[in-house]
Amino acid sequence: MKLGVHVGYWGLGMSAREQLQVVQESERLGYDSVWAAEAYGSDAATVLAWLAAGTSRVKLGSAIFQMPARSAAMTAMTAATIDELSSGRMVLGIGSSGPQVAEGWHGQRFARQLQRTREYVDVVRMALTRERVEYHGETIELPLPEGPGKPLKLTISPVQDRIPIYLAAIGPRNTELAGEIADGWIPTFFSPEHVSEHRALLEQGAARSGRSLESFEIAPTVNTYVSENRELARNLMRPLLALYIGGMGAREQNFYNKLVRRYGFEAAAAEIQDLYLGGKKAQAAEAIPEQLIDMVSLCGPREVVRDRLAAYRDADVGTLMVTPMAFTAEDRIAQLRAVAELAE
Repeated sequence: MKLGVHVGYWGLGMSAREQLQVVQESERLGYDSVWAAEAYGSDAATVLAWLAAGTSRVKLGSAIFQMPARSAAMTAMTAATIDELSSGRMVLGIGSSGPQVAEGWHGQRFARQLQRTREYVDVVRMALTRERVEYHGETIELPLPEGPGKPLKLTISPVQDRIPIYLAAIGPRNTELAGEIADGWIPTFFSPEHVSEHRALLEQGAARSGRSLESFEIAPTVNTYVSENRELARNLMRPLLALYIGGMGAREQNFYNKLVRRYGFEAAAAEIQDLYLGGKKAQAAEAIPEQLIDMVSLCGPREVVRDRLAAYRDADVGTLMVTPMAFTAEDRIAQLRAVAELAE
């Protein structure tokens, strides 16, 4: 199992130089990759280009590029550019984002996501292989009919023959789609104890395209804090879990809440959501069961984290994206160093 460092959203408490320092130290510690996210603040592409200039070995992954933010052609252009800038280190993670961001920020309807994702990946792959892009799908039409547009091809060549495309997915049907069309799967709040259920979905998708999952990579993100004070470590996980389980999306369309319910925490998921949407965010965080925190996080004493790393390894995780729940460069580096040592 390889380790990656997920820097998350840019500019939250650290300067650009401090963020770069964290990534450069992770490269020295042997981390295989670095990943950047985007929502409605910093964009991931600019961050990855900045990190490309300050590193020499680590792979550079988007986790994720938001599909509603870019046309498929623009995503291919961006991935190819970063691949050139980094001498072939780009890993392209994409995802649908959510309805509030897609419609409220990007002005794109959040609809027909399975078909849109399938066609989006088709066009990205066509463009990255420098085919002349002509595509007639249900959600993407290139070029537009009855107009001046004509089929075009990418004018630059990526360094890699095939830039890997990873799909962020939470729901069962999207997870199946990842197994069918992608090179890897980026789950959030991944539970090693439930890997058989996830793998069954991935295998169903792979079977539809007549391929195996031998070279397919499971690459979850995991929030992390190594500390002998287990209560402190768990409490650091609570606000973010409460936000996602309780308040990420509308009550009827919260993918993270549904995921936690599938893990067997139906009553807790309902309580957390009721409290959070009722404005009681602190109480929502307190309502998260310790068992759930331990299941989806790396937190607690060194021996606990070592055992959880082994659980991820036994679940056939290919890359584990570590997000230290620490907010200074020094503390983040200390957390990354501890995880690297425990993973040996």
